[in-house]
Amino acid sequence: MLYDIRQVTQYSYASPVPFARQVLRLLPVERAGQRVIAADLSITPSPTERHDGFDFFGNRITTVAFAFPHEELKLETRARVLVEKATRPDPAATPPWEHIRRIAVSETDLGPRSPVHFLFASRLIAIDNAIGAYVAKSFPAGRPIFEAAFDLTKRIKADFNYDPEATDVKTLPADAFAKRAGVCQDFAHVMIAGLRTLGLPAAYVSGFLRTEPPPGRPRLEGADATHAWVAVWCGRGAGWIGLDPTNGVVADEDHVVLALGRDYVDAAPADGVIVTSGDHTLDVAVDVIPVEG
Repeated sequence: MLYDIRQVTQYSYASPVPFARQVLRLLPVERAGQRVIAADLSITPSPTERHDGFDFFGNRITTVAFAFPHEELKLETRARVLVEKATRPDPAATPPWEHIRRIAVSETDLGPRSPVHFLFASRLIAIDNAIGAYVAKSFPAGRPIFEAAFDLTKRIKADFNYDPEATDVKTLPADAFAKRAGVCQDFAHVMIAGLRTLGLPAAYVSGFLRTEPPPGRPRLEGADATHAWVAVWCGRGAGWIGLDPTNGVVADEDHVVLALGRDYVDAAPADGVIVTSGDHTLDVAVDVIPVEG
């Protein structure tokens, strides 16, 4: 699928911001099964400084600084991205999950896609025994890793209520799990926390969903903004497989990867320091439109 993507992020501040320095992750990059034809990020007002590069996990980052007062900030991403349909292994033919747990911790590769970076607690995701017990029901002894992880994906979709009012960006997995409610970020964090509690590598993925589903298919939850899902390491052969617990599906042509990391902090669209007083409002609009022909 070839997509034209447009995301507009608008900040409005209660009082002028005299200085700000931010790191933006708003541009997609080349990944397995994903090719970026073109991508551009426009920033209004124009920053005093701008530097483009990549972080450890291969995410494209734009570091900006504003050394003058401003009351609004508009970030507009435009991109054309080709997403290839993934070739997935038979879930029942993947290795037992205990085997994955055993070999993941013994990996010697320390590159950005190594499973060792995604085995342990991170800034927003703690090892949690209650979540681990819930997840363990999908992982009886000897069950293939992909089959078990997909079963968990569907259980979270069935057991949790999609409710944007139940949580916010600071909600921890334990709180979302107790409520059995939240949004895509919460469901991804809960799933990752449970998998890591079992000793399995799981990464946080942020990106986009197509906003126009194919005929006869339902519109996916989270298509109006950036989305989040999980990548589970299924061994050296199968590699990383994306699973979307918000929608109970395997991530495929409908999903465009923007950034990935250990949790939301590593993949946040924007973070940094703003010198100001008072509150601010944030509006985000996303369009992911299939290109005809």
